[in-house]
Amino acid sequence: MTKDISAEVFEALSGAEDDAPDLSDHAQQAEAPNGLRHMASLSMTKVADGLIDPKLVLSWLLNALGAPAVFVGLLVPIREAGALLPQMFLAGWVGRLRHKKWAWTVGSAGQGIAAAVIVLVALMVQGAAAGAMICAALAVLAVARSACSVSFKEILGKTVGKSRRGAITGTAGTASSAAVLVFAAILIWQGASEVLVISAIALAAVLWLLAAGLFSTLNEEKSETDDRGGLPDIKLLWQEQDLRRFIITRGLLVGTALAPPYLVVISERAELEQLGAMLVASAAASFLSSYVWGRLSDRSSRKVLALAGFVAALALFGGVALSWMDYGDTPYAIPGVLFVLMIAYHGVRQGRSTYLVDMAPKDEKAAYAALSNTVIGTLLLVAGLGGGLAALISAQWALVVFGVMSLAAVASALSMREVE
Repeated sequence: MTKDISAEVFEALSGAEDDAPDLSDHAQQAEAPNGLRHMASLSMTKVADGLIDPKLVLSWLLNALGAPAVFVGLLVPIREAGALLPQMFLAGWVGRLRHKKWAWTVGSAGQGIAAAVIVLVALMVQGAAAGAMICAALAVLAVARSACSVSFKEILGKTVGKSRRGAITGTAGTASSAAVLVFAAILIWQGASEVLVISAIALAAVLWLLAAGLFSTLNEEKSETDDRGGLPDIKLLWQEQDLRRFIITRGLLVGTALAPPYLVVISERAELEQLGAMLVASAAASFLSSYVWGRLSDRSSRKVLALAGFVAALALFGGVALSWMDYGDTPYAIPGVLFVLMIAYHGVRQGRSTYLVDMAPKDEKAAYAALSNTVIGTLLLVAGLGGGLAALISAQWALVVFGVMSLAAVASALSMREVE
């Protein structure tokens, strides 16, 4: 009975109306309960991500704790690059595991522990010491997250059929966004306070630990181990045209992740009390678009990347136009632009994840993910530096640079091979 119910729920959420021929017989039988475990685990971790968002929540907390601005500026680079750069080195470890789920489980638990450390620091330390310690804990959290990222695509490919993977991640994104919207509404109605923000981070720690426990119950078949160890073969970058084009496209879309702080800069209403409004814009975009992007990615993830790039360019150029016309300080103008940009951002996330899983050979998904994420982590640092240099002229020019990159990504995505 339980299995029948899980199958019905899974079919309703994923649109899975037939068997998955790309899975083994055992994996097909376990697909429905595994798919629901994926959705629940990912939902919890995505809620945790929203509750501890470095761009908004941790930045507010460090300001409230009196940490110097230099530590606030380090949060996003530490979080983004720290989650991507280690993946090339972690891929060898993941390759030696017979059950890849343990890499994800350890990574989720590690994020929970790091978030708990941030809570303790916020309760006991002030000033520069708090900034340094929270940045260090965030670095640990980012490395733990990289273990989840480098292993997840291979786990998903082994346990969920090819035609419904986007729906799995999209459903989790939409469900988690609803929870983050509730948190944002509380911030708006009650006003942001240290107690409320620290409590949210504590909840994030608990959710990561719960997700680790649930994911450990995944019914995963044993994998052939890769005992070669070491790093993934970097020659794949120039030998595999599909991987190379994918990395180029994804690299051109990094502005969707880097642009939000510059939108805050061009808004003259970017006081701390705007935290709730910004969170509403970000979470609402995820809630309304993640599931749709996921289902569209199951049809054509390269077209999703192209459409997301176009939407991102519209948002970025729209934000610049508002600023140049002196409408940047109009209430909700910049949060509205952020909302559109975050819709594009979630399209990029869904499209790139689905494309990589469907494009990579069965036994090389971890290597492909590690190589692409390592390159993108480096590009994030370079693009962040480039945006910072452009911002020396004005924040608007940084957004123009990211907008032009997004338009170039449209053409690059359309040149990619269809893999669905």
